[in-house]
Order: sequence, then C-alpha cells, then structure tokens
Amino acid sequence: MTVAVKSAALAGIEAVMIEVETRVCAGVSYFIVGLAGEAVKESLFRVESAISSGGFDMPRQKILVSLAPAGIRKEGAVFDLPIALSILGASGQLTPEQMADMLFTGELSLNGKLRPIKGALSVATEARKAGIKHLILPKENANEAAMVSDLAVYGFETLGEVVKFLNDPAQAQPVMVQQQELFHQADSLYEADFSDVRGQENVKRALEIMAAGGHNGLMIGPPGTGKTMLAARLPGILPPLNLPEALETTRIYSVAGQLDGMGIMTQRPFRSPHHTVSDIALVGGGPIAMPGDISMAHNGVLFLDELPEFKRRVLEVLRQPLEERQVAISRASYSVTFPANFVLLAAMNPCPCGYFRHPHRKCTCTPQAIRTYMSKISGPLLDRIDLHIAVKPVTMEMAQTAENSKSIRQRVIAARNLQMDRAGVCNALMTAAMLKEFSRLGKMQQEVLNQAMVQHKLSARSYDRILKVARTIADLEHSQNIDLAHLAEAIGLRCLDKDYLNR
Repeated sequence: MTVAVKSAALAGIEAVMIEVETRVCAGVSYFIVGLAGEAVKESLFRVESAISSGGFDMPRQKILVSLAPAGIRKEGAVFDLPIALSILGASGQLTPEQMADMLFTGELSLNGKLRPIKGALSVATEARKAGIKHLILPKENANEAAMVSDLAVYGFETLGEVVKFLNDPAQAQPVMVQQQELFHQADSLYEADFSDVRGQENVKRALEIMAAGGHNGLMIGPPGTGKTMLAARLPGILPPLNLPEALETTRIYSVAGQLDGMGIMTQRPFRSPHHTVSDIALVGGGPIAMPGDISMAHNGVLFLDELPEFKRRVLEVLRQPLEERQVAISRASYSVTFPANFVLLAAMNPCPCGYFRHPHRKCTCTPQAIRTYMSKISGPLLDRIDLHIAVKPVTMEMAQTAENSKSIRQRVIAARNLQMDRAGVCNALMTAAMLKEFSRLGKMQQEVLNQAMVQHKLSARSYDRILKVARTIADLEHSQNIDLAHLAEAIGLRCLDKDYLNR
C-alpha cells in the first residue's frame, strides 16, 4: 500500500511543497529516494524509535520512501514527522483520508517528542499558497506559523498527540494569535537612546538624514569619539516596521534559527559582524543555503566597525547587494536569492594610529602608512556610500542635555511618509525616472552641483546620490523643492575632507 503525505522543504527563505510517498511491501530493507541529504537519510533511526516509543507498530518489511519532486535537494530533519505518519498510514494504522488536506513538518526525538524546526513561517506561507487548510508542526513553532491567516495551525509535543488528533480532530483547537498584540511598536524596545549622547550634533544630524531617506553612511574619526555608541542608536530612530516588513524579517530569522521563540520580529534588526567575518558568513551560503549577516540586517542596520580591518574580498561582495537590495547565491547544488535591503553604517579611524589631524594628539603614522590604510577600501565601495561623516573628538564643554530618539524618530517618520506618498519608496531606492521627476533643481542649484562635481571629481553615481540626499533633507524640512541650503548640506556630507578620502 502506498500513502502520500504533504510536507515542505526550504529553498532560501522560501518553502517548496514536498510529497512524502511511502510504500510498505515484502522485504526487510529501508530506502529513501529523492535527493535526500544525510539528515534525511538518518531519519530511519529516529522514526523507528519514535514509532515504537509512541506505542505503535513499526513494520518489519521493506519500506520505500520517496520525496517528490526528486530534483529538489532535501536537507534537515523536518521530514521525520511526515515520514512517520506515512509509514503508519502505509501499514494500516492510519488512513490516507485522515491526513488529507494537511501539511506536516517536524523533527522527532527517539522518544517521539517533536522538536522545533527552522522556517516555520515560510512553511505556513507556502501551505496557504498551495490551498492547504491545516498545518501540523511542533508546539514551539505554532505561534510563529499562526501569524499566517486563513490557515488552521496545530502545535503538538509528541507523535502520539498528532496521531490522537488525526483519530479525533475535534479534540484539538487551532492556535490563535492576536497580530496586533504580538506586533506592536514601543519606544521602550530600543534601550539605546540618543539622549545618552552628549555633543556630536553634526553626526546626529547625519544619522537622522540616513534614517529618513534609507541612505548609507560612513563615520570617520579618532578612537573614543562615540562612533560605536552612535551607531547602536540608529535603529531607534528608523520608522517602525510595518506588518509585511516584520513578516519578511521574521522569515529570515526563522530560517536561520535565530527567532528565539518570538512569534514575530517587532523591532528593526541591528547586525554588527566582527571584522574577521568571512565572505560566506556575510552574504550567506554554505553547504546548506543559509542567510548571512547582510540578509539578517534586512529592513534594519548593518554596522561595520573598523571598516579597513575587514578583508578586501569581504567588503567587495557588498557592492552588488548595496545596488540591488538582494543577494543571489549560486552553488553547484543550489541557487537561491536572499533579500538584503539594509542601511549600511560603517565606522573607521582616519589612519592606523587613529589620530591623523587630531587637535590634541600627535599622529605617528607615515604618509605611506595612511595611504595604505585608506586604500583598503575601494573607490567603487566608497562611491556607494551616500554620507561621509566626520566625527570629531568630544570635549568636556559639550552640552549636558540631548534630544531623545523619540523626537528624532517623529521627524524621520514624517519625512518617510512624504516619500511613500510621493514615490512609494524611500529616497535611497528611487529609480532614475523617479529622481528626475521628484528632484528637479533650479538654475542656481544646478550650477552649484555642476561645480562641485568638477571640483571634487565626483562620479555619475555620486551625482544621483547627492540629489537623493538633498531630496531627503528637503523632506525633513517639509519643502517641496530642493533649495540651495539643502543641496549644499548634501554636497558637504558627500565630500568629506579629501585628506581622508583622496587617494
């Protein structure tokens, strides 16, 4: 007898429908076919022990399990539950009708307990797309999967509970979650607040512009000036996540196994990888396709501290995601695309010792050492960073009061609302056509920009990015037109002192 049970496999952050077909016939062997990975092939031992521990009979016959479609690679232990149920069905302990219109996923322990899986939200989303009415999975994943509407989600702790439910569906109720209760935005969620930062008003202004328009930024300044402290407070002034953004971010963290029991992500992520990170850890990939730090920062902030200390190869892989807002990973066994729409904020010292042009400390670096240090960051990568921010040493005379993140965030939200009403995207994501339509310059402004292009030897990409930043500055002031002051500020933020950046 052959019994088919529906399940799902992950491909990037997407899920793919998989049909688990099992046939029990004469013989004493066990086979799994359908491009199964090592963890899937090992499922026999877990499934056999779980079936016996649950008080059911493991057939002592030939068991053939086929995972279709056969051309898709299947990895992980998520097929334990559907394989166990299909074996029970093929051996007559369950009927195919009991498992119709249901999707099963979950890892089994040797005593039949269901262990949580990765990517439950993606599986639930795919189940709804496929018209599945019921999703059965481990209890720990139930709240996450229940965020998908129009799908009955049931969470169980053991294989025995699942079989009991199949025999009497009325004895269990689907998991219900209140999206508005789980998905809330509270300023208290961000413990780091700008009110903790004294002085550095020019940097705070630049970070506000970054948050308002979704721009990338680079902070350059000596050690101890608060670069890391300022960076940690950037997520707190970004606009709140809307529900689609929260669900997409949650899917990424779920696939990576870093959701930590949360039903949904409620605050923007902040990722700060160490400078020893590898290119695979940053962009994603590996033997099994997993998202990297740039995808984990999706809809949030990617902070790269001590930028020149990163390997050149690692930094160069950022160029494509910064332009396309996604990363395509191709390997011999798979090809996936991960979203990577993040705000990049980097920080660096002006020289190896950190005190080049410091007002009170003497720089001990040679000109050649400074040039070598700065050349670790390629021109094309710098060209993709909209704001170059000078961070100056802090003095004791700095003001003792500072504006809090909530006040700054309100201005950022107002500017973002203008952008969404106007073009449907933040200014950093405007296309060439949008830029031409919404960032027109007057005659005097155009002459100033042309002069800056010649004087600072800027690229065509720099031209577009200056316009986008100027448009954001105008939006913060609720100005319909880009005035000369807006443009001058944008040029100043793009053309940081050439002693730092000039090759």
